[in-house]
Amino acid sequence: APRPTMSCLRTLTTLTLRALPRATAGPSRVPALLLTRRAFSSDVPTDRKFAKSHEWIKVDGDIGTVGITSHAAGELGDVVFVDLPEVGSSFDKESAFGAIESVKAASDVYSPVSGEVVEVNSALSDTPGTINQDAHGDGWMMKIKLSNKGELDGLLSSEAYAALLEE
Repeated sequence: APRPTMSCLRTLTTLTLRALPRATAGPSRVPALLLTRRAFSSDVPTDRKFAKSHEWIKVDGDIGTVGITSHAAGELGDVVFVDLPEVGSSFDKESAFGAIESVKAASDVYSPVSGEVVEVNSALSDTPGTINQDAHGDGWMMKIKLSNKGELDGLLSSEAYAALLEE
């Protein structure tokens, strides 16, 4: 099921808390989800950078591992197909390098940096749902050799990405 937006969660939290009798409005009686005002920010890893188009990159030396965020995976729904680039392909920052198809939609995936693909997660061909289950881990899509590390400065920090999700 798709995740609700932050504004929807805020409205739900406000309405639910108003509807609860005052005697039961203590923390022990309010569901944990309703107490978590930053529901998505806890899902945002702090060891990588993010694009506004909901891709992430985790850099180790000159190699960046790229995937889509758990937020994007949740919005897409159950992923049924992943189109990955070929090793050796080169991409400019913000150019489409692949696509993801879900039961709800198909979406291009954009490279957060320029560079050459050095590895792809071929396991996603057989188990595309890994993106839904572990978008920030085993659901990575490609590894790219960065051609311009300065492009990382134009990406969002985990805090800035979490704030974007809350808008």
